[in-house]
Amino acid sequence: DVCIVGVARTPMGGFLGSLSSLSATQLGSLAIKSALKRANVDPSLVQEVFFGNVLSANLGQAPARQAALGAGIPTSVICTTINKVCSSGMKATMIAAQTIQLGHNDVVVVGGMESMSNAPKYIAEARKGSRLGHDTIIDGMLKDGLWDVYNDFGMGVCGEMCAEKHAITRDQQDSYAIQSFERGISAQNGGHFAWEIVPVEIFNGRGKPPTLVDKDEGLGKFDAAKLRKLGPNFKKVGGTVTAGNASSI
Repeated sequence: DVCIVGVARTPMGGFLGSLSSLSATQLGSLAIKSALKRANVDPSLVQEVFFGNVLSANLGQAPARQAALGAGIPTSVICTTINKVCSSGMKATMIAAQTIQLGHNDVVVVGGMESMSNAPKYIAEARKGSRLGHDTIIDGMLKDGLWDVYNDFGMGVCGEMCAEKHAITRDQQDSYAIQSFERGISAQNGGHFAWEIVPVEIFNGRGKPPTLVDKDEGLGKFDAAKLRKLGPNFKKVGGTVTAGNASSI
């Protein structure tokens, strides 16, 4: 049988927030190292690593391998990075479970890592030489993570289309978002997330004390009344998806 013997995650940082000084692979290493320690599994026992990552630009070769080595897993261990957009971490878990079911592995590390704050911006034509005129800067976070390449629009537009197709009103979306915020705040205040979070120490420069990040960011900015007054972001006329009821970045 396949079973999960240890879990850990870093706090969820806001866009350009408290965790923005750390790369996705550094965050991945922290989670792996803590999960192994909690499960009392020596890194040398790990046979394979599958880790999801979408925004890999500027991370360097083989992000999953970087995260594994940073957690003390031996260089002999095979590491594979999975990109299935939002379900990358889940797909990594599915593949890992299948390798165990097939008898290929006994101990596998799986997970996902991302840092939108560190996604670079591109000057696509620069390699061919910049000539007279302005260059276009492309946002890598949108281009490689939040954009429908087939229809040329963002995920927010996809949300609008989904809401329209299934007749989900603005009020329903706002109410669901408010309920989610309230539950998240209640769980955080009650310490229900504390067991799964790896506190992250942020270096603030020589002579300054480090900052300890041990809670998810974003919940503290919640205001139900303001949320209901926000204008639509993606469909200006008749739109229902706002910065308040959409998934945060």
